[in-house]
Amino acid sequence: MAGSSVKPTPVLKDELDIVIPTIRNLDFLEMWRPFFEQYHLIIVQDGDPSKIIQVPEGFDYELYNRNDINRILGPKASCISFKDSACRCFGYMVSKKKYIYTIDDDCFVAKNPSGEQINALEQHIKNLLSPSTPFFFNTLYDPYREGADFVRGYPFSLREGAPTAVSHGLWLNIPDYDAPTQLVKPLERNTRYVDTVLTIPKGTLFPMCGMNLGFNRELIGPAMYFGLMGDGQPIGRYDDMWAGWCMKVICDHMGYGVKTGLPYIWHSKASNPFVNLKKEYKGIYWQEDLIPFFQSAVLPKECVTVQQCYIELAKQVKEKLGKIDPYFIKLADAMVTWIEAWDELNSTAK
Repeated sequence: MAGSSVKPTPVLKDELDIVIPTIRNLDFLEMWRPFFEQYHLIIVQDGDPSKIIQVPEGFDYELYNRNDINRILGPKASCISFKDSACRCFGYMVSKKKYIYTIDDDCFVAKNPSGEQINALEQHIKNLLSPSTPFFFNTLYDPYREGADFVRGYPFSLREGAPTAVSHGLWLNIPDYDAPTQLVKPLERNTRYVDTVLTIPKGTLFPMCGMNLGFNRELIGPAMYFGLMGDGQPIGRYDDMWAGWCMKVICDHMGYGVKTGLPYIWHSKASNPFVNLKKEYKGIYWQEDLIPFFQSAVLPKECVTVQQCYIELAKQVKEKLGKIDPYFIKLADAMVTWIEAWDELNSTAK
């Protein structure tokens, strides 16, 4: 067939950016070419800005290194982490698209139990474009999926669902474990493919992993700040967790939904558990106070935008978590700086 080489236009081609944080050449994109090639990429280069990152030919991308971040944000660049994948959130800020998909450079295309390659991006888009059910749990999971529906006893008044803000995907092979679990189970691999998508109920927090994550930037973008991590900070590997807790409290307040489950990617390599422990150990200790803080956080009804919610949350972080460690005072200030920088860069984009 002569016309078979014409590629079909993918869904949301002009409304979605793929954000990738990296310190190395992006050879992994070759495997994703059939799924990513027609989308725009935002690459956030961490580490040494003088290093040249090779991107395979044929991809439409813009690349930002630390010098670019400093040039664009000026003094406000202090809120963007260095030497930590938390730097990815700069890509969320400079994007002009409605949706974001972010993926790590050690994540490859997974296969479903039938041996077919999984188009992770397509599934994230499905998750984001269909409603969530945060207010009442449906025992057949996603009622909007083909072959499923709301079960008997599900209130009709809630069947329209809520707008979906975040789609949290999972990983086959190397699971996203913390350092102590990695040390105890060094050979454990995730081989369980669970063919489902769940809405995380209102009032329930979860550990958000940033390596295979989609979200509606217009709905929730300003809340997706990955904190102060890495170089010069007492903690690492809690960037996505922090963003997930803040985001979930704000989604619950705003009436938005968060989904987790499909799609899976293949997570190819385990990071060093000893290095991870060094980065995480304060977080492992602190999270016993952080989780109750977020579980009890209440946002006043005067907060009607995500920015207002986030500034209010920063105030509460300073007041309540500042007592645990001075780091949280610094983090609360960075949260405010982040919102100021976000608004500056996005003031004309409506």
